[in-house]
Amino acid sequence: MRRLMLLRHAKTETDTPSGRDRDRRLDARGRKDAAEIGDWIGRHAPFPDTVMVSPAVRAKETWEIASQAMKEHAPLPEVEWVADLYGADPAQLLRIIRMASAADPKKLMLVGHNPGMHELSLALAGSGDAKGRQALADNLPTSGLAVFDFAVDDWNDVAFRRGALAIFVSPKVLRQA
Repeated sequence: MRRLMLLRHAKTETDTPSGRDRDRRLDARGRKDAAEIGDWIGRHAPFPDTVMVSPAVRAKETWEIASQAMKEHAPLPEVEWVADLYGADPAQLLRIIRMASAADPKKLMLVGHNPGMHELSLALAGSGDAKGRQALADNLPTSGLAVFDFAVDDWNDVAFRRGALAIFVSPKVLRQA
């Protein structure tokens, strides 16, 4: 069994002084939401063994804030900064996931960007939480987390439509609950 957690970066500023998309930082709501989703992750085992994070400033900040909230409840995972996560489409993201086979964590988290993360979520969801799949069909919002279970023993066997959505959660969903 393998568990994959897809976390979209938190809400960002619309522009940055450098003009580069990669340099966009979290806004106040983004910092609050990143802490909220990190706290939720920390209180809901199983926790990721390895986290792969995009090098974009907003993804790094999301992980840093979320991990600070998580560490109050859970052990912190190994972290890898993966340049190819930035701007990756679903096929590229699947290749990155399969790269985890070398270290073989049982639970893997990616911190990345839309549209790739949302499209990957839709492509992976073959079964699982029907209400969550319906909510996820619209969007993987900022600070949104989609958790998939795969009945495989190796990350190389993860494939589209083979994932069971265990849960879809976001700060907005948590506030509505």
